[in-house]
Order: sequence, then C-alpha cells, then structure tokens
Amino acid sequence: MKIERLIAFKYLFSGHRINFITIISYLSMLGITIGVAALIVVLGVFNGFSSLVTSYLVSFDPHIRIEAISDRANDELINAEKLIKSQRISNYTGFVNGKVIAIQNKITQVVELKGIDEIKGKDVYGFDDDVFYGSSDLRTEGNIPKIIIGIQLADKMQALVGDTLTVISPTGIERAILSLSLPNSQKFLVSGIFHSSNNEYDAQLMFTSLEAASKLLGYGKNIQGYELRLENLDESVKYKKVFESQLDKDFFSINTWYDFHKDLYNVMQIERWVAYLILSLIIAVAVFNTLGSLTMSVIEKRRDIGVLRTAGMTEKSISKVFLLQGFYVGLIGTLAGFVLGYLVYYLQITYNIYPLDPAQYRIDSLPIELRISDFFAVGTASFLLSLLASIYPAKKAAKINPVEAIKWE
Repeated sequence: MKIERLIAFKYLFSGHRINFITIISYLSMLGITIGVAALIVVLGVFNGFSSLVTSYLVSFDPHIRIEAISDRANDELINAEKLIKSQRISNYTGFVNGKVIAIQNKITQVVELKGIDEIKGKDVYGFDDDVFYGSSDLRTEGNIPKIIIGIQLADKMQALVGDTLTVISPTGIERAILSLSLPNSQKFLVSGIFHSSNNEYDAQLMFTSLEAASKLLGYGKNIQGYELRLENLDESVKYKKVFESQLDKDFFSINTWYDFHKDLYNVMQIERWVAYLILSLIIAVAVFNTLGSLTMSVIEKRRDIGVLRTAGMTEKSISKVFLLQGFYVGLIGTLAGFVLGYLVYYLQITYNIYPLDPAQYRIDSLPIELRISDFFAVGTASFLLSLLASIYPAKKAAKINPVEAIKWE
C-alpha cells in the first residue's frame, strides 16, 4: 500500500480516538449512504411505474405503425410490405381504422373501429391473453362478420357475446344526405369481449376483420397501412430509422409505440429527472459535511503535515492524502447506499412492505425495478461530488509551510 493511501486510511479510521472531526466524517458517509439509497429506490419506483404504464399502453398498440398519408401511397404499400419482410419481421398486419357509430337496443356510442388481418392480428395484438369472454376469432362465418369489443364498451351498450351490433360509418354520409339514401352500415356479431388494462381502449375500441372494416369505412380493397410487433420492444427506433430511410416520407407516416403517447412519456421523464436532482441534494449536503470535516482535519493535522514535509513528502503527496480521504468517504458511502437501496428493493418484491389497493391502482404492491444505468448515474454523481469536496482541503494542506507548522514543537 502506498504511503498516501496508508496515511489517508489512518486519518479516516483512527480507532484509538474518536473526536468531533471523526464524527463529522462518519456522518458524511452516513449522509451519502442515505442519499444514494434514496435515489436508487426512487428511481427504481419510477422505473417500475414506467414499465407498468408502458405494458398497459402497448397491450393493444403496435410497436411500429406504417401509415399511408397520401392517396398515391396505395401502390407504394406493396413496396412497404416487401421492406417489412426483408427485415425478417413476421408479426405484422394490414389495418384500417376510423370513427363509427355503434347501436345496440337504442343505445348509441361513438367508437373506434379497427380492421385487422384475422390470422396475423392475433400475433400483433395478443388477443388470446386479453379476451376473457368469448373468442378472439374474427373469421367471418355466414353473412355477418364478427367483432371484438372492450369490456367498458360492452357494459355501456349492454352487449354480450352473441349479440348483434349495428355499426354506421360516417364515410359517404354527405353523399347519402344529398341522394336521400342511407349511409354505410353493417351488422356485426359480438364474438368476444377483451380487457386490456387501458380504460381508453376498453371503452372505445372494437376489432373486426380487415375485409369487413375496409368495406364499411370506404377503403374498398385498399388498406391504411401496416402495424408491426417486434420481438424486442427496444428495437423500435432502429427499425423506424430503417423504414424512414427506405420509404418516401411524402407517402408514409412512421411512428413507434413511444410516439403514440409521447407527451405522457415526456412528462414521466421530466418527473424522473426532477426527482433525481432534488434527491441529489441529500448527497450534496453530505458532501458539504465532507468538505467541513476535511478542512478541520487539515487544521488538526497541521503538525503532522509539517513533519511529513520535512521528512521528504512532496506537496503533491500531501494533497493526494486528503483527496484519498474524500475518495474513501465517497466510495464507502456510495457502496453502502447501493447495498441499502438493494435491500429495500428485495424487501419490497419479496415481502411487499408497501402494499397498494388493487381495486384502486390495479396492482397490489408498489412497483420497483432496478436498472444498472441508475447505479452508474447515482454512483458517478456521488463520487464526483465527494472528489470535488476534497479539492479545497487538499490544496490547503499542500500549501502549509512546514517550518511554520513545527517551529513551536
């Protein structure tokens, strides 16, 4: 062990006597420990809620949507599908969607109707996991196409599996009024009721076959675009860039699951950073204690510094001793904070020390998710603040005149 490390360790952990300066140093370590643990736990809670919200929103959202925004894009949709296949993405479906009016026993609701491929749609939206009553099968049998509706919409319309809904499309309604004819309408058989954990979807969304929806919404044999589900959600941005580089932006709009709810995710990210900055003040206060304890330690060790200088130790070595003291305080406090933060995480996921009311929050415990990036971010901030607090005392110690320090000894 180098002499600087040995002296720094001895000054920090001199067990033969406990004085005010030593107590301040220990309090500094304790403050850093609490601050680091608090940051780890709070960021873990933000991660848990973020993952929970994402899982709810992405339940029926595609990971990527390629949507035609021009009438001239119909011919280009063939090239878009070829590009999707060339990227080895198998879970995709053509789609159309639009606002319609649903009628059941004189109950009327304005809802969103989405038409999808009867076979591929299950892989993209995961119906089998969310349809709790009836069947997710959308294949038409007979003259009446099937439809799947959300649980809240079924409650509003008093509809059950096997009931028939009349759906009216606003497409062509102007022409219908001028010609005194009826607008486009179609009867649908309710084949299933889904529960997606997303109130908006459960109250307003209906799924049917692509053929039936295209006909009702006026698309004919055309489609509105493609919706894709990737094996890895985090690769959405990568594939979006690929599609944007290969497809004409004048014909297509390409969005990821993040773009669909961008405002919500941005607010959550801002809240996360604000919490990070506010809780960092706990570490900052502990670091000020470190600054004070090291400064007082320099005054107390003035004679020792003078002796070490006359013995041949350089200013650089003296400075390094007190820098190492600050480093040890930051290191021990940070590592202890990591352990304490992980302990809280373990207790929460194992024993549910902070339960929630599932009737109100949909979950029975506070969600918490630790990420290695948070440990790096918190640890880096803690180390940097501790080292910065050590610079002034270290420089002050290095500038002590050895003759003045020991002349009265």
